[in-house]
Amino acid sequence: MAGRINDDDVKAVRDAVPIDAVVSEYLQLRSAGGGNLKGLCPFHDEKSPSFQVSPSKGLFHCFGCQEGGDTIAFVMKIDHLSFSETVERLAAQSGITLRYEEGGYNPAGQRGERTRLVEAHKLAAQFYAEQLSGAEAEIGRKFLAERGFDQQAAEHFGIGYSPAGWDHLTGFLRGKGFSDRELIVSGLSQDGRRGPIDRFRGRLMWPIRDISGEVVGFGARKLREDDNGPKYLNTPETPIYKKSQVLYGVDLAKKDIAKSSRAVVVEGYTDVMACHLAGVTTAIATCGTAFGGDHIKILRRLLMDNGSARVIFTFDGDAAGQKAALRAFEDDQKFAAETYIAIAPDNMDPCDLRLAKGDDAVQDLVQPRTPLFEFAIRQIVSHYDLETPAGRAAALDEAAPIVARIKNGASQHEVAVQLAGILGILDTQFVVKRVSQVARWARDRGGRGPAGQGQAAPARDASGAYESLAPQGGRPAGPALHLRSPAHRTERELLKLALQRPELVSPAFDAYGADEFTAPPYATVRQCIEDAGGAEQGVSDGRGYLTLVLESVPNDTVRNLVTELAVEVFRGKAIDEVYAGQQLVQVRLRAVERRILDVTGTLTRLSGQADAEQFAAVQNELWVLQQYSQSLRNHGAAAL
Repeated sequence: MAGRINDDDVKAVRDAVPIDAVVSEYLQLRSAGGGNLKGLCPFHDEKSPSFQVSPSKGLFHCFGCQEGGDTIAFVMKIDHLSFSETVERLAAQSGITLRYEEGGYNPAGQRGERTRLVEAHKLAAQFYAEQLSGAEAEIGRKFLAERGFDQQAAEHFGIGYSPAGWDHLTGFLRGKGFSDRELIVSGLSQDGRRGPIDRFRGRLMWPIRDISGEVVGFGARKLREDDNGPKYLNTPETPIYKKSQVLYGVDLAKKDIAKSSRAVVVEGYTDVMACHLAGVTTAIATCGTAFGGDHIKILRRLLMDNGSARVIFTFDGDAAGQKAALRAFEDDQKFAAETYIAIAPDNMDPCDLRLAKGDDAVQDLVQPRTPLFEFAIRQIVSHYDLETPAGRAAALDEAAPIVARIKNGASQHEVAVQLAGILGILDTQFVVKRVSQVARWARDRGGRGPAGQGQAAPARDASGAYESLAPQGGRPAGPALHLRSPAHRTERELLKLALQRPELVSPAFDAYGADEFTAPPYATVRQCIEDAGGAEQGVSDGRGYLTLVLESVPNDTVRNLVTELAVEVFRGKAIDEVYAGQQLVQVRLRAVERRILDVTGTLTRLSGQADAEQFAAVQNELWVLQQYSQSLRNHGAAAL
């Protein structure tokens, strides 16, 4: 056994490596005040940052899962290393030579397994890169040149070439002191008849790095017709390589992703290269697997789930690309970021697009165009004739369960409204209720979908629309929110004003009904404020007003939301009557516009069927609403 690392050297490593620099390699950090930094915890799923770092103390702590410690503890936890492996890695990064109490310098063969495997991959990457300049690798250099990649690009991404012989790399690493077992475990070699042989032979090699920049695997592209293997061959699952947990290019893209709050997800290694060389330095790709939940966790930590973050997926327009888009849509709700899809003209991928039309075309491609949910829904309904009532009904029957899978109530409502527009159904609320109905069926039956025989379907009223699906008891209810919708952000601000600065919104706020708040949790808070006497009560009663609101809450979930809104910082800079008026107007204006849509749909249904008096009454209501909407736009709070 190697000896224990000298205590003074351990202290030197702790002092030499700032904890904020290390943590920033894995997640985005922002100021938390008092010299501390905060971010989304990498050790558990959360939507609001509870993970804090104190650079002055050299410590981190998560108030959500209670993980904490110093720099060494953080690296041990996040990369699953032993204490010795962690100190050795940080020492190597800092240029510190370690001493060992019982055996001088630590022999390479006695280091931890992960350290050894990472070192083997680092040496393999260097070996492959050196081979790319040889005569045998001419075919590889030609492959790159034909795709617009020169020597400088190859060096930037560390591209190499694996010789076509049986054991070139294996022999090289044996000479560096690696055992046959280590070579097999690393995935760099595989068992042959007479011992280990190279896994990758005669291929172009892309090193795959983890978020900290260490090489943990390779992607290998076939170059010759006599190669009977797959087009792309990746490193198998190993102790340091899990394909569902790595993103190609993330080591190069992470800083720009955090800085710009934008990530571009492409489909291949050459697409990542093309994007980066074209100036889209936030591009990343999966490594031989579909984009999934673990990949989302990596991006969420970098994007920090702020409301302006964007994730743009570039998929081919073919059937496989459409299928990939639908898979991505199923995970869409795991993002707080807005998600979009970009499809190039003629279904070209970014690499082909750069070759054909240049860097500007690649930059233009990834400008957000079509929301991912819209693309996914349009793919679903494209198989139906939307010009006929039967076609629209059938399309709704297939699309509604997809939208109903969105767990966030606010997002589900928003997408359901979009679905109504795509289908050409004017009665938006009918579609919204239909989606809510399907979601309720799924919840009641444990996610198994609509009820079968023997279960009564929700009743319809005389107009053919479904009855209200609002919960009993008069209080709106719903799941927690993502603040992706401008409408919900405005509603949130108005509730914060009513709780924190009631004098700015009273008495106008008290005339707002709970139905003017589209997010069910916000509508519930509005009802609680009303039960407590309204914002006017807050003007006269101060702290006692908040106590009354809290006494009116129906459960702990709403209680937590009220306390959160009562202390949360406002989004605006100047919190005054002008700012309050803007929030009041926006919430009311959106409510009026929703009502205009409802009445327009009713008018369309009644056309040619209702008596003249009823039709005229609906027309008059529409005219009044339109005039009120215009007045709000022209005169602001004065029109309330």
